[in-house]
Amino acid sequence: MKTIAISAALAGAVAFGGIGAAQAWEPTKPIEFVVTSGAGGGTDNFARIIQSIITKHKFTEQPIVVVNKGGGSGAEGYVYGKSAKGDPNRVIFGTNNAYLLPYVAKLGYKFTDLTPVAALALDEFLLWVKGDAPYADAKSYLEAVKAKPMGFKMGGSQSKDTDQTLTSMIQDAAGVKWIYIPFQGGSAAAVQLAGGHIDSNTNNPNENIGQWKAGQVKPLCVFSPVRLAKGEPVHDGKGWGDIPTCKEAGLPLETFQMPRTVWLPADVPADAVTYYAGLLEKVSKTPEWQEFVTRTAQTGKFMKGKELADFVAKDEAANKKVFENEGWVAK
Repeated sequence: MKTIAISAALAGAVAFGGIGAAQAWEPTKPIEFVVTSGAGGGTDNFARIIQSIITKHKFTEQPIVVVNKGGGSGAEGYVYGKSAKGDPNRVIFGTNNAYLLPYVAKLGYKFTDLTPVAALALDEFLLWVKGDAPYADAKSYLEAVKAKPMGFKMGGSQSKDTDQTLTSMIQDAAGVKWIYIPFQGGSAAAVQLAGGHIDSNTNNPNENIGQWKAGQVKPLCVFSPVRLAKGEPVHDGKGWGDIPTCKEAGLPLETFQMPRTVWLPADVPADAVTYYAGLLEKVSKTPEWQEFVTRTAQTGKFMKGKELADFVAKDEAANKKVFENEGWVAK
């Protein structure tokens, strides 16, 4: 039933039309950017760079206020967004947790309490090990894990969230089994890996870059259909574009990417959705946005309407399968 509700919500968003539609609505009072993470987190950085670009280029005459509501893995922000039903001046920034959190916990909101607007980027995930680990590639590490089930520790951010979901997918695809250790964020997982307290993690590039620069950790492969964009060397002459895809490395799991998403409350005017989609598309085309996604090693990808609906449907189905297999679905 949740899948049907998600599809229906997204189909409704598609009906709102594209950027070329008549825009009868514009904000007439301050805009509130609700961030579903704490200050300094990935979603916070996502919202604040967009705020700064809009302000710099004067894409709107209204001031923008950023409010952090990161409790409950972001659920606090979505509940806060829900409370502004019909108000197009409250814009919610999140990830795929907008539609996945209600699967694994009983919360004060449903996916249908939100109106999808756009996605602007995809967070990439990599398989990392300690810098001095004896594994030169993902295949050799996975062979070691397979030979010693539950003898290695995989660290990640939170429980029943993206890192643990990806860990479950790797286990299923490669026939391996880790002890999963949750931490309060990817930064903590990076520190634990650098210190040798865990054997691997699946952090985003930006979460482990400091430790990679210092040679304390090293990436084995990226869960993307193509290699990351070329850039400046990070460590030992190697950069993001030198990391093989996990499929190249022999791991039969081609893609795992997390969208950076933007939402409005339910029952907002259709013209408001069109307005914000157009505003965010302008942001995605600026040099400042291109610099941001390059610096953070994200994949810039603007999606709205049907393209966003199709992505969410596929992503939701893949994650739901893991939740069901692991027994995580909230009853």
